[in-house]
Amino acid sequence: MAMNGGYLDEYEKLVIRMNTPRVVIDNGVCSSATIVKVDSSRRNGILLESVQILSDLNLSIKKAYISSDGRWNMDVFHVTDINGNKLNDQSVLSYIEQSIQTVYYGESIEATGLTALELTGSDRVGLLSEIFAVLSDLNCNVVDAKVWTHNGRVASIIYVKDYSSGSPVQDSNKISRIEARLRHVLKGDNGVARTCVSKDLIHTERRLHQLMFEDRDYEMRTEEKSHVVVVTVQNWAEWSYSVVNVQCQDRTKLLFDVVCTLTDMEYVVFHATINTSSDQAYLEFYIRHKDGSPISSEPERQRVIECLQAAVERRSSKGVRLELRQPDRQGLLAEVTRIFRENGLNVTRTEISTSNDMATNIFYVTDAGGNEAKPELIKSVRAKIGFESLRVKEMPCVDHQKGDGEGGDQERKAVLVSLGSLVWRNLFNFGMIKSCS
Repeated sequence: MAMNGGYLDEYEKLVIRMNTPRVVIDNGVCSSATIVKVDSSRRNGILLESVQILSDLNLSIKKAYISSDGRWNMDVFHVTDINGNKLNDQSVLSYIEQSIQTVYYGESIEATGLTALELTGSDRVGLLSEIFAVLSDLNCNVVDAKVWTHNGRVASIIYVKDYSSGSPVQDSNKISRIEARLRHVLKGDNGVARTCVSKDLIHTERRLHQLMFEDRDYEMRTEEKSHVVVVTVQNWAEWSYSVVNVQCQDRTKLLFDVVCTLTDMEYVVFHATINTSSDQAYLEFYIRHKDGSPISSEPERQRVIECLQAAVERRSSKGVRLELRQPDRQGLLAEVTRIFRENGLNVTRTEISTSNDMATNIFYVTDAGGNEAKPELIKSVRAKIGFESLRVKEMPCVDHQKGDGEGGDQERKAVLVSLGSLVWRNLFNFGMIKSCS
């Protein structure tokens, strides 16, 4: 029996060695980016998990080559830090390597010890102020939160704890009161408020995409968009692939948003090429359903286009970027967002975080009509909150792509189609990639 047990132990170790992805990080091959290469046995979701780790570090993926051959995946990412520099911090490189291997075996991140609230509904001026006011009134301290708005809808995940005890909110009666009050705030907005245990949550931003998708925000198209997103879908009948092309303004976490959406729509990415030039990103994916079939109908094709456009637009940073940094205290968010509301500022996206009793909160704001807030209005709000506490970190970018006409559309489509040859050249000789060119 002892020998048999020992044999099983060695067998398990062999299986682990065979299936553990091999992560190679190279700073010498490319002069402008760090190369992260992941070889692994093929498993649904492994691409998303690798991209998620890189995105959570706010790394820019300048290029990527994805290839799946039978039972094996080979993914190569050309990454830089947010300032466009190669990665030289050994602790970051080690974290990338260890995290990809850990996520592969499905080990979850440690529970945060917080209660998570999920909210969806119709967006309106002052909604966030009312939500934070309810939580403050119920003695809930907001420790972390993300709020997205898109096409008149809002999705939010808010992590709270009891302000007095510092523990998760576990009392069933209090949880019922929280849900009832929040549903009342969302009443008439076709809204949903629910709580869940934070340790059971999947990745926060992936869950936000899912909430927006479930809310069908992709069906409510707006006439004008702050960013042009071109998506095309064609079938390659000879090889039973559907070929998805995306062209849009480049930004961090773009690849994550697209791969996340394809994965949650139950498509499998077999091959892909991602390239960036100046501030533009070009992404091409060869996908199938999980059963191996390509996209089979025109309504399905249109749905993929709409969902990918929505996925890119949800994170678009519309408005002035304000950063609030203050010692955390009860009611801080309720007070700040109340001042926003009373002065006609609408919050379009929010990221709330608390560390060592210091709150660092990011708000993207427009005026009540969704237009760029005037400088004097921003200055007036900063004066009320405190110039040192609330700082302007970024002004809206002017979209130079608007109105480029039919010729511009044709040019973008031509670029998208040309990317097909890049993937084709890498289907069989992928392992020979040696440079950034």
